[in-house]
Amino acid sequence: MKLQQLRYLVEVARRGLNVSEAAEALYTSQPGISKQIRLLEEELGVTVFQRGGKRLTAITEPGRAVLEIAERMLREAENIRRVGEEYADGDSGSLVIATTHTQARYALPAVVKSFVDRHPRVRLSLHQGHPTQIAEWTSKGEADIAIATEALEQYPQLVMLPCYQWVHCVIAPDGHPILAEKPVSLAALVRWPLITYDSAFTGRSRINKAFELAELTPNVVLTAIDADVIKTYVGLGLGLGIIARMAFDPTRDTGLQALPAEHLFGSNTTRIGLRRGTHLRRYEYDFIELFASHLTRKAVDMAMAGTRPADEYQL
Repeated sequence: MKLQQLRYLVEVARRGLNVSEAAEALYTSQPGISKQIRLLEEELGVTVFQRGGKRLTAITEPGRAVLEIAERMLREAENIRRVGEEYADGDSGSLVIATTHTQARYALPAVVKSFVDRHPRVRLSLHQGHPTQIAEWTSKGEADIAIATEALEQYPQLVMLPCYQWVHCVIAPDGHPILAEKPVSLAALVRWPLITYDSAFTGRSRINKAFELAELTPNVVLTAIDADVIKTYVGLGLGLGIIARMAFDPTRDTGLQALPAEHLFGSNTTRIGLRRGTHLRRYEYDFIELFASHLTRKAVDMAMAGTRPADEYQL
């Protein structure tokens, strides 16, 4: 039995039993993967994948057990490599953060600056995407830390830790009639075109739910993943914007004004997601604590070990 054979098994399962896609992802050949899976099945004496002709059609019951153990073995092999790198190279290495544009643009700059000052030999990469991509990258080990508001709770492979809470605001051009509405109401908002986040981003689910509960239908004329894009089109008079409050700066966003909207849409929690069973390097603990000071090494270890539920952390 070889680790490479286990990698082939796990990747084929991840790719929906598509051997061609697995071969492409692993930079190898389809016949090579098929041959190694057959050899492993012969060695184990069980069939991992059911077949229909030349195609894999399903995972067998013993195959599910084998895959679960294979994933755990590959994770521990990766942990051994991470430990070796950490102690051989000292305070150097790489750290990949998967996050959304809003977090990268507004929440992370000061954290990244402090981290780079503290760990100049660590190669830090920010991979931006939508929340589902972020969770996928991290659960597959392609990113070390996920930071997002949406979607992470849908991935049991991730340990989620609450970092901070934030709220939305409504933005309008100077002189817009909505600015006289204090406090602004959902009934007032539905009278105007609205510009806000794409459905998977930045607390959009709370916005949708608020209108649904009020039995109102908002006139959303434009969506974007980027608050700066939303502000640009609000400035052009195409509609009112609903954005994260942290994305509005009255000194920079001239010509626009913001109205509080916490009473309409409630608060949102940004979370860190970590792959279960992963060995965290010292500088990863540092990054997490720089981003959320209550997430000390002890707190993170307890959550990773399952001895303290993430919901118990006070923000």
